[in-house]
Amino acid sequence: MNMEAFILGSGGTMPLPNRHLTSVLLRREGEVFLFDCGEGTQISLRALNLKWKKINAIFISHTHADHITGLPGMLMLSSQVDRQEPLYLIGPPRLREYVEANRNALDMYINYEIRVREIADPSIPGEVFRGEGYSVHSFPVRHSRPCVGYTLREEPRPGLFYPERALAAGVPRGPLWAQLQRGETVSNESGIAVAPESVMGPARKGRKFTFMTDTLPVQSVIPHIADSDLLISEGMFDEEHRESATVKKHMTARDAALLAKRAGGIKQMGLIHYSPRFTNRQLRQLLTEARECFPRTFLTRDQMHIPIPYEEDE
Repeated sequence: MNMEAFILGSGGTMPLPNRHLTSVLLRREGEVFLFDCGEGTQISLRALNLKWKKINAIFISHTHADHITGLPGMLMLSSQVDRQEPLYLIGPPRLREYVEANRNALDMYINYEIRVREIADPSIPGEVFRGEGYSVHSFPVRHSRPCVGYTLREEPRPGLFYPERALAAGVPRGPLWAQLQRGETVSNESGIAVAPESVMGPARKGRKFTFMTDTLPVQSVIPHIADSDLLISEGMFDEEHRESATVKKHMTARDAALLAKRAGGIKQMGLIHYSPRFTNRQLRQLLTEARECFPRTFLTRDQMHIPIPYEEDE
C-alpha cells in the first residue's frame, strides 16, 4: 500500500514567486489528506497533476492567515466536480467561523457536504479522524494562538504468512489460507484447530507521518513525533535569528533537529515554513545547522515528492 507526501508550499508569512505558503498533501492509496492550506496550494496541485477532488480531509494547524488563506479557493474548486463524499475540515476553534464567513461573504456555490470538526480543547491530545487501517491524532504545540500538530499512524499489519508452516500443519492451499491471514483460526484436514500465530510471523509496524509547524521547541511534543517515518517540521529561522524565533514563537532549524534527536526512531525530517528573509541559497544554512544535531534532515521544496515506504521496503 503506497504512502507518499507532496510539498505544495514550503514558505511562511508571505508567498514568494517560487515558494508558496505551507501546505502538505499526503496520499495513502485511494485516500488523500491535506495538512494546512496556505496561499498557492492550488497552483502546486495543478503543477503536480494531483487528484485534488479525492481529498478526504483537510487538517488545519491554526488560523493564522499563512496557513488557511488557500482554503476558500479549495472549497470552491471542489464544487467544479461531481463530488459525492463529504469533505472534512478539522482544526482548532474558530475554523467553523472562518469557513462560514467566507462562504457567506463570497456567496460560494457548494454542491457537496462540508463537515467541520473543531478541536474543542487544542491543549489536549487526542484522535480527530479515523479511517480503515489508520487514525489521525492532534497534539498541542505552543504558538501565539491555539495551534496543533498532527500524526497519521497506521495500525499494525499482519505478520508474514509462511505457506510451508500451513502445509505442515495440515491446512491445504486455498480459502483457509486467506482466513489465517485475516487472523482467523481454522480447522485442518483432521479437524484440529490451527491458530494464525502458528503459521504467521509477528505483526509488522505500520507507518507514521507527522506534521508540526508554528511552535516554540516544547519538550511535550517528543512522544507525539517519536518513531515517525516522516516528520515535516517547521524550521523557520537560523541561529542568527534565534531572538526573532523566540519572540514570534517559532523554532529554529536546530530546535527542530534537537527535538527529532531526543524523540528517537524518526526515519527522516523535512524542514518547512521558512521565513521569507531566506533565499533558496540561504536555506542551506538552516540545513547545515539542523544536520549537526539530526543528520537525516532535508529541506522541503515546493512540488517535492517524498515516498514513505514500509521498513522492509527500504
